[in-house]
Amino acid sequence: MRELPTAGMVEIKDVAREAGVSTATVDRVLHDRPGVRDATMRRVKDTIERLGFQPHAAAAELARGRRQRFCFVMPKTLNLFMADIVEQLGAIRRQLAARRALIDVVETDVFDADALAGTLEAVGPRYDGLAVVALDHPRVRIAIDELVESGVVVVTLVSDIPSSRRAHYVGVNNIAAGRTAGTLIGRLLGGRAGKVAIIAGSLLLRDHAERLFGVQQVIATEYPGLTLLPALEGRDDDDDNRVLVSRLLAEHSDLAAIYNIGAGATGIGDALIEARRAQEVVFIGHDVTPQTRRFLIVGVMDAVLSQNPGREARSATRVLLALSRNEPIIAEQERIDIHVIVRDNLP
Repeated sequence: MRELPTAGMVEIKDVAREAGVSTATVDRVLHDRPGVRDATMRRVKDTIERLGFQPHAAAAELARGRRQRFCFVMPKTLNLFMADIVEQLGAIRRQLAARRALIDVVETDVFDADALAGTLEAVGPRYDGLAVVALDHPRVRIAIDELVESGVVVVTLVSDIPSSRRAHYVGVNNIAAGRTAGTLIGRLLGGRAGKVAIIAGSLLLRDHAERLFGVQQVIATEYPGLTLLPALEGRDDDDDNRVLVSRLLAEHSDLAAIYNIGAGATGIGDALIEARRAQEVVFIGHDVTPQTRRFLIVGVMDAVLSQNPGREARSATRVLLALSRNEPIIAEQERIDIHVIVRDNLP
């Protein structure tokens, strides 16, 4: 049986450990700050009384400046956009050292609900806050809610779970992104009829599902000559996407456009080139990477919808810091915009 600290020697970290919450939550309770559920507040107060904790010890610890720890839970197989976010976090990590904050990165299979939820359950309690590329699944939602209940700040990154108790979402309006892709496809085809293929990573990722919803809205209501084929899932993998698109090209001679909702653009572009249909099929995708840049330059891709990975990494970090320290979030500063990139305006 674990020995409890002696009264008078109890520190804020001891209260946090015994109550099963973060030290930031104990601090909120001590200073009557909002953001703590009633049940959690009662548990913390009961622990304070049981351990004989003296609040002035908490003030002393805060005055010394306790280090805060944050974790980014990222896809195990990093596509180039996600890899850019991780690279940006490396630079941010060095800057945060002066603010007594640490950032770790943990990789997991975000396409597998059990794997992602298990990672959140295993690593989450060690941190003051988490940013997670989220799969919209009940198992993952419950894991997030339990972390929030324990006092961990949770922010979703790129892909959201709005039904969870996460504190903030950092990313673009994905329905608007899908609608933009639909408008680009319709305009570029110039009234030409045909079929439109949709390649997603996983429709359990809310950003992919919302982009699909957006493009469906536009094509169905504004371009009656175009027919959307059922969306296919390639898990953002180049080889899988190449196989899917090769099959589509063989089965549909009237395929007029492809919208790649996620990553894996290289496989799609290679399939178009191999079939010698790169110049006749409109190809819209996401994110400026070395591969999509090359495809734009040579004319295999027509346009890319871009979001700035560095801005997203910085925004998620600012939000985690602000929420964990009960500071306000500047909404305008944290807005992530969509940019339409063609060959002529490549950054």
